[in-house]
Amino acid sequence: MKRKVTLKQIAKELDVSVSTVSKALRNSKEISLDTRSKVQAFAKLYNYRPNNIALSLKNKRTKTIGVIIPEIVHHFFSKVISGIEKEANNRGYNVIIGLSNESFDKEVINIEMLANGSIDGFILSVAKETLLLQDYHHFYETINQGMPIVMFDRVVNEIACDKVVVDDKLGSKKAVAKLIDSGCENIALITTKDYVNVGKLRTQGYLEALEEHKITPKSSLIIKVEENKDKEIEIETLEKEISALLDKEKSIDGIFAVNELYAITAMKIAINKGYKIPENMSIVAFTDGVLSKHAIPSLSTISQHAVEMGEKSATMLIDKLEELVDEEKYQTEVINTTLIERDTTR
Repeated sequence: MKRKVTLKQIAKELDVSVSTVSKALRNSKEISLDTRSKVQAFAKLYNYRPNNIALSLKNKRTKTIGVIIPEIVHHFFSKVISGIEKEANNRGYNVIIGLSNESFDKEVINIEMLANGSIDGFILSVAKETLLLQDYHHFYETINQGMPIVMFDRVVNEIACDKVVVDDKLGSKKAVAKLIDSGCENIALITTKDYVNVGKLRTQGYLEALEEHKITPKSSLIIKVEENKDKEIEIETLEKEISALLDKEKSIDGIFAVNELYAITAMKIAINKGYKIPENMSIVAFTDGVLSKHAIPSLSTISQHAVEMGEKSATMLIDKLEELVDEEKYQTEVINTTLIERDTTR
């Protein structure tokens, strides 16, 4: 008997990507005729069948929600999951969690696996590699076959689905305004590359806040972190960049970081170089997690209200599944951020 194969196995056997296999099976002109023929022949030989999502949805409900997150060891995502589970359980639904590990292929594979009759709909935050590649075919296919998606935090504007986000730009402006109100005039930014939408928006908020306070932004005060799947390597590289920045720009008296890990890394380097916090350097970061509360000194942060984000995501998806709202209409819910002042600001 021929074994049942998956997109991942076909991709491995033919030494191509999961995306290439998926597009070849749809006879996409983006893929060469030769590759399409090979993929389709292989799929036929091993009796590959795509997930019949629409049929599953019409015939039965699993009362289960699939949640795909980029990182498992991350306070923000764990709090979102707790909010999702709370609301889902209250309404009689179970939750299955998949991990993309910031990988496009793993994201596609998770969707393929969970959509095979295991769940009724998805809640997800998009992997960084997917945002970098700008390949969203797996989202389009899932929605087109009748399975609803709710995106949170990292979203794709082009995808017609419900979304739950925070106002990243406004949150950043709150953070920078707090630093300026504390007397900071030379504020450094530690952010991500612009292909990640939240990093891009937080960078825009930083720039706008400076301009609104008549402070000229300086590119020399901005570090855009080259992210690495190995977090230890990423932080080691970041430590060197922060150290070099503080050695070169002696006038820095404030730092805004787009997440608490970057902020605490910067604080450690600054303290080692003799800075007193917050006396001659103030620091604010996005994401109010465990690290922020227990750091010494404790870190002032912008809270994204992750539990509320999770609860709202679950509500939007379940309302759509139970046909309590128009399935053809989509909304974007914006969660307000809150500045939490601790010991790194004056």
